[in-house]
Amino acid sequence: MDLNLHLPHPARMYDYFLGGKDNYEPDRQQAEQVEKVFPSVRQAARINRAFMHRATKYVAHEGIRQFLDIGTGIPTAPNVHQIAQEVEPQARVVYVDNDPIVLAHARALMTSTPEGCTAYLHADLTGPEQILSAPEVRHTLRLDQPVAVSLNAVLHFVPDDRHPYNVVAALLESVPSGSFLVISHATTDFDSETFDKIQNIYRDGEIPCQFRTREEIGGFFAGLEISDPGLVPPHRWRPDPVDLGDGDGGLARLDAQVGLYAAVAKKA
Repeated sequence: MDLNLHLPHPARMYDYFLGGKDNYEPDRQQAEQVEKVFPSVRQAARINRAFMHRATKYVAHEGIRQFLDIGTGIPTAPNVHQIAQEVEPQARVVYVDNDPIVLAHARALMTSTPEGCTAYLHADLTGPEQILSAPEVRHTLRLDQPVAVSLNAVLHFVPDDRHPYNVVAALLESVPSGSFLVISHATTDFDSETFDKIQNIYRDGEIPCQFRTREEIGGFFAGLEISDPGLVPPHRWRPDPVDLGDGDGGLARLDAQVGLYAAVAKKA
């Protein structure tokens, strides 16, 4: 398998932003360019990951026992299965990513509880049919029972010409009522000039990229019941008391420093 280590990859750049070690010189060079124009990017990555933790715990408490996590990234504990299995040891998780480096670390994603199960699939989000028909998915999840489909910080790497709305619709069509959709997505709403520069940096690194407005991101949730507090910056989504900072003013300052929207929604 060609690891394409001469090109940056968003999963490895994200690992770099989180302080990880599983990244290479092209990833670091591209990530440092982003950091020059967006100095709070490491904070944004941490806040996004904290949202993933809270959202996973939330849907687990809502009764979800199956998780399809697409755009997994390099393993960074706690991962989805560790959070979900704290709530319900029988939780079953399939991780999906297109970075072969993530595949090399997949063993760390499969340390399940004895009662539960985890699996890893090397595949691309833009091929939902291949994901849904893969043995790793079919043997791990029961698609006639509710599933949480997680797409954290990945859809902004699917430009409109790769039909992201159709991709999400296909994933949701495959799961029954009672399933959840979890999304975080970069936006141009708070600082369009900076995020236009970030888009260009990713594209210069041959990484397709398209940030979207709140309205455009909301389109992924069409027909779903969005959980409170709706589509908001991730630090505003059911924050833990310790994360509240210095009140709403502090959270407002974070909006531009994070540049993301996030939401959780249920299929009726």
